[in-house]
Amino acid sequence: MDLRKIKKLIDLLEESNLAEIEIKEGEESVRLSRAPVAGYAPAPVQMIAPAPQMAAAPAMPMQSPTEASTGGTAKPGPALPEGHVLRSPMVGTFYASAAPDKPAFVSVGQQVKAGETLAIIEAMKMFNPIEADVAGTIVAILGENGQPVEFDQPLFVIG
Repeated sequence: MDLRKIKKLIDLLEESNLAEIEIKEGEESVRLSRAPVAGYAPAPVQMIAPAPQMAAAPAMPMQSPTEASTGGTAKPGPALPEGHVLRSPMVGTFYASAAPDKPAFVSVGQQVKAGETLAIIEAMKMFNPIEADVAGTIVAILGENGQPVEFDQPLFVIG
């Protein structure tokens, strides 16, 4: 590719709104890229001196997150039925079946074995099976299909 063609490409790039142009002729190729007009400047770093240490305050017992968010008084949630509570091992979206057109993995009153898949939680585009950790009967299904769940949220009660 000769120098005149490259100069014409530079002119074309400057006259257009293009940020980048690449041309290939046989085995030869030319790639032109425009630097951003504003340019990149890192944000200034501000150093803050540590505050002088005061006398240590007496240790206070720590509150649970529930107590802290309610001003120190933990409000009991809805009462769970008797049995083993299977809780969410992660934050994600709860799915009761493998696909929208498929039946739910389990239903209330169904017998399950340890290791049997009860639901799926989608977290970061990964589908994680939630398996029964004990054998028994499904007493309650607390997770709602397609709804978000929090870490340690009760999902199932197995009797």
